[in-house]
Amino acid sequence: MTSDDRFRPDAPEAVRLAARSQHIRRWTIPRADYPAGREGYRRWRTDLGRFHADTAAVILRDVGYGDDVVARVGSLLRKERLKADPDVQLLEDVICLVFVEHYLAGFAPKHDEETLAGVLRKTWRKMSEEGRRAALVLDLPENVRSVVERAVASPAE
Repeated sequence: MTSDDRFRPDAPEAVRLAARSQHIRRWTIPRADYPAGREGYRRWRTDLGRFHADTAAVILRDVGYGDDVVARVGSLLRKERLKADPDVQLLEDVICLVFVEHYLAGFAPKHDEETLAGVLRKTWRKMSEEGRRAALVLDLPENVRSVVERAVASPAE
């Protein structure tokens, strides 16, 4: 069972497909190929969104999905209308929940506490209230839970 199944078992098929396409062949566009800093990161993320949408489109067409589903999955992966489109926000919530639940424990030791708190505050801002509530009840190791709680309780950057 994936995070979107637990978080929103009623998630539309396009959201489920996008969630599973979020990191297809991500390694082919390394972060190191972009400048350091916020602008480089944003460019990398935008390029990844386009790449994932294009890659998912080929796969979805190959397995018989029509243009309407392919277009919708692409729009979701490019995060078009984030905060305005409930399905894009749902995908963002799932992505953030997966990060917190499955990747934060490995990510945390590689960064100082200030950097980690900043990443978590930015992640928190991306999430809906429903997603934030779900994050706070995840079954996390105590050290990870305490990092999350401290970061989201501290003032925003």
